[in-house]
Amino acid sequence: MKNRLYLAGLTLAAILLALTWQADAGEHFGSGIPYYFDTFDPAQKPWNPGQDLNYEEVFKNHLFFEIIFAPSGMEITVNRYTRNNKTGSEQYRINPDGSLSRKPDK
Repeated sequence: MKNRLYLAGLTLAAILLALTWQADAGEHFGSGIPYYFDTFDPAQKPWNPGQDLNYEEVFKNHLFFEIIFAPSGMEITVNRYTRNNKTGSEQYRINPDGSLSRKPDK
């Protein structure tokens, strides 16, 4: 019985560690789902979106960003909102080194 509890505890610890690592690596963002941030810095190397906020948290801000990840996980669309009105949209490619490259407008 003690061995089973010990193994269950180790398994749970391993699962939590794996989930934490995935969240730190930015892999917890699903494709096509809008995520909201109060800042966006495309010059950051390696780029990290930071902690996503819920819509109510950013809605009260004068400026906020909506980031949508492409299904490939290697591209993002960044929508800029000022006073809750969409004021711009840009697409970026996530480079192998973690930096961002802006895609040309179509």
